[in-house]
Amino acid sequence: MNRRVAITGIGCVTPIGNDAAETWRNAANGVAGIRRLNDERTDGLPVKLAAVASEFDPLRTMEAKEARRSDRFAQLAIAAADEAMRDSGLTVGDNSDPLRTGVWVGSGVGGIITFEAGMADALRHGYDRVSPFALPMFLPNMAASRVAIRFGARGITACTATACASGSQSIGEAFRAIRRGEADAMIAGGAEAPVCRIGLASFAAMRALSTQTDPAQGSRPFDKKRDGFVMGEGAGMLVLEAWEHAKARRARIYAELLGYGSGGEGHHIAAPRADGSDWARTIGLALEDAGLSCGSIGYINAHGTSTPLNDAAETRAIKAAFGSRAYDVSVSSTKSMTGHLLGASGAVEAILSVLALRDGIVPPTVNYREPEGELDLDYTPNAARPRRLAAAMSNTFAFGGHNAVLVFGR
Repeated sequence: MNRRVAITGIGCVTPIGNDAAETWRNAANGVAGIRRLNDERTDGLPVKLAAVASEFDPLRTMEAKEARRSDRFAQLAIAAADEAMRDSGLTVGDNSDPLRTGVWVGSGVGGIITFEAGMADALRHGYDRVSPFALPMFLPNMAASRVAIRFGARGITACTATACASGSQSIGEAFRAIRRGEADAMIAGGAEAPVCRIGLASFAAMRALSTQTDPAQGSRPFDKKRDGFVMGEGAGMLVLEAWEHAKARRARIYAELLGYGSGGEGHHIAAPRADGSDWARTIGLALEDAGLSCGSIGYINAHGTSTPLNDAAETRAIKAAFGSRAYDVSVSSTKSMTGHLLGASGAVEAILSVLALRDGIVPPTVNYREPEGELDLDYTPNAARPRRLAAAMSNTFAFGGHNAVLVFGR
């Protein structure tokens, strides 16, 4: 069995929007959500910038009791899933069989805010002061669990924890489950809320984060003076359905998920192969899975983290996979606006890729000022560009060598 897979619902909460429509509008207009933090989270750290969903209020989607017993990453996941389900018109138990409706939600670090608070309580006051809800709040799979409980989904329920590739791989594995006939519908995506002291300190210790203090200088993918990524929080969810299932209930279809490539590097815990060869191979696997040639892709939402190693390796990977066609493709990194949402990044960027297809608009790479040598592709600098697109690609490459590429078609 090799069923077609439709995208019928989208939802997200990001530093540039409380829902998918606002996030897309701001992305298309080049609005960045990166801000300077002026609180204890950055005390003594060389990092001062982050991208937070400052307007997010969990009480809009859940009762206060549930909110207290949910880490922020799960709160974000539930809000995004609520929007995606409303958008899709899918109702588990009504127009979707609960046993054939699943959930696959990824997270890189899970409930790290809860973990940090629990450790502080244990060290200061003893283990008996740790909340009994701490464990089910910080486990990475709890976003998937809470989403499944919320909607009564009893099919495949899983969590992929592959750092920055978590969201993309969750969407890809949900896609495969539908295509194989194991599910008719899946709620899939990623959620992350890592902007806390231990989250910032850990990445700062690796020298992965930008040390700029001006938000306009922080996340500048593919720019010569890029110096690291800006950490962000958010969630993105898609409702995926077997094509015939979506058509039978007359659902609106945003796009078709055509292909998914997943690969590993076996090279280094934090650095890619400099030539980008493993990334190019994963791009090739996604194209093969989609049944497309590289000439069909008009837009690539790049991983584009604004780190010196990533942006150079990704440029080389695109050139290796696309050959001379690489210069005809519109490329952009929306992390220049949202910051790096870690395990949620691939899911949010999948949504932005789908909306780029729908509207024929390539979102920009903002803060791009100075080119660097071989980094000479069309990065859509600073302003969105109209372009009719037949197919789009979203790249995600993670610490640990976890690589995922998704391909979408109109």
